Amino acid sequence: MLTTYNVRIWKTEVYKGKRVTSHYVRWSVETKRFRESFRTRAQAESFRAALMAAARKGEAFYVSSGLPVSMRQTQENMSWYEFACDYVDAKWPKSAATTRRTVAEAMTAVTCSMLTTDRGRPDGVQLRSALKRFAFNTGRRDGSNQPRQVTDALSWASRHTRSVSAISDPQVLRKVLDDIATCLDGTPRAPSVVSRWRRILHNAVEYAIEREILATNPIPALKWKPPRTVQAVDRRRVANPAQARALLTAVDTRAPHLVAFYACLYFAALRPEEAAGLSKQNLTLPAEGWGEIHLERARPHAGSEWTNSGDKRDNRQLKQRAIGETRTVPCPPELTALLHRHIKRFGTTADGRLFVGQRNADHLPVLTVTRTWARAREAVFGEIAGTSHVAARPYDLRHAAVSTWLNAGVPATQVAEWAGHSVDVLLATYAKCIDGEAQRNRAKIDQALGRSPSP
Repeated sequence: MLTTYNVRIWKTEVYKGKRVTSHYVRWSVETKRFRESFRTRAQAESFRAALMAAARKGEAFYVSSGLPVSMRQTQENMSWYEFACDYVDAKWPKSAATTRRTVAEAMTAVTCSMLTTDRGRPDGVQLRSALKRFAFNTGRRDGSNQPRQVTDALSWASRHTRSVSAISDPQVLRKVLDDIATCLDGTPRAPSVVSRWRRILHNAVEYAIEREILATNPIPALKWKPPRTVQAVDRRRVANPAQARALLTAVDTRAPHLVAFYACLYFAALRPEEAAGLSKQNLTLPAEGWGEIHLERARPHAGSEWTNSGDKRDNRQLKQRAIGETRTVPCPPELTALLHRHIKRFGTTADGRLFVGQRNADHLPVLTVTRTWARAREAVFGEIAGTSHVAARPYDLRHAAVSTWLNAGVPATQVAEWAGHSVDVLLATYAKCIDGEAQRNRAKIDQALGRSPSP
């Protein structure tokens, strides 16, 4: 590996953000420039001093990584805990709040699988909570108000995880993958979660290669079969128009300030986070009849620990869209009437948003959304509400909307545009929800066989 003695180190720079202050150490090796960020000035100055000391001693620096030979040797033995914190910090600035939380959950599961011993191990719940909420939360890891039990748990974890290089051992890697595929009670974890966490682990290992801690990614070569994920919507979850209207009526009886929220999901196929971010200025509505909803942002619930603003809902661009990109959705007459009624009766927030909690004038709690829906289902379905699949979650109203459009004969390209999907994803997700296809195909086969259609 190419090394050089041509090194230049600059003074530490400080960047003050709204919530986080970062300290940057900048240096160059040959013509290649490097930069490392730190949470505190002391950490940055310590790292800079180490670089300065190596340069003064005449130590060679690697051109590829920018590190002196002695520091590279230390890096090769980096613990998984230290590396996981570094990986989280690298991803944090540009990640959505929900992504930050998911990465923390994945890193917690992997780190618990990479522990070297159970001796002196903190309580399992306490350890996992400390890892997820503090170690793998860039904004809280070095906070001054960190509880003592959290500090102790993280201190123990930092001393008892394998080195990053251990992930290249097939036995270790297989154990990690088996562990993330299994819940704590021994039951299989949801395939969608396993798939998501495995992708995050794969990305983390790629980052280790980028940092030159690992030479290759061992995950693709390992013969480990992940559980199959189900992409298609279960048609049992799709409410028919009569069921959907009965559920909206039940909501109107118990929480009238939310009936238009759920109606946006059913009549316009909005995602819950899109409806939560809906503002009056997004609406183009006649007095009655068809209107349009111009979506431009989403407010997914992530928790105040994960957002830059400290709000429980993040303020993001639309899913899989660039910042500033919009999507227009038709607003049926029934929804137009409900939105007019909502604005007249409940008004909007100062920034024009339509939907907030009854007690909180600026926020729509996710718990309010789920509890209100559960009570509406109990009112409509009675004793079978707990076992019925129909509209089990508010999100299932969106599935019902898209299914209704497809069954009405709206071209898939148009439905995909309204729903914010690609056509491929749309057809793969809703293929089982298209009614009448099986009967028509049986009639074609009967005709080909020269017999009268089957009943």
